[in-house]
Amino acid sequence: MRITGGIARGIPLILPTRGEIRPATDYLREAVFSSLGELVAGASVLDCFAGTGAYSWEALSRGAASAILADKNPAASVAQKKNFAALKKSLEARGVSVPAVRFLSADLLGARPFPQDLPFADLIFCDPPWALWQKPEMESVVEKISAYAKKDSPNTRLILETPAGFEPDVPAGWRLLKRIGKKGKDQPAANVFVPETFAF
Repeated sequence: MRITGGIARGIPLILPTRGEIRPATDYLREAVFSSLGELVAGASVLDCFAGTGAYSWEALSRGAASAILADKNPAASVAQKKNFAALKKSLEARGVSVPAVRFLSADLLGARPFPQDLPFADLIFCDPPWALWQKPEMESVVEKISAYAKKDSPNTRLILETPAGFEPDVPAGWRLLKRIGKKGKDQPAANVFVPETFAF
């Protein structure tokens, strides 16, 4: 598992030692970021159920300005910080300023919600354990997460990673722009949403 593009391309990523972690595949992340293209440069990122932080590190490697990573798993936090250290070293070696990164311990289905002062983001990634998509509470979780998006910008995207055969409910105020991924059992898919105002 590695960063697939940008300045830190090829940097290997460490996986958490404990917890239900199913990182986004290199193939899917590369396809998602190829789709996002120039929207990544200068973007602010919110990475929910962050796990290894792969979506964040991919974005920062490709020019995003900042990232906030949320996960309740302490082992995930340890892995995230090690991965950030590797990314930081790669960026500094090339004379690139290190973007701002914030780590949150948040249980979006429990008692630890996002803090009230969380800034709005251009790109929001939500990649929970797949079993959580079967929980009815996930609909309200996605609604809460989407509230942190910059809905007044045509460049804003909400990316929900799900099993390929699962179609998540469309959050209020959003439209499905595209679905990325391979078809088939146990294959991941990225559902890319755009604010309804800018849907086309």
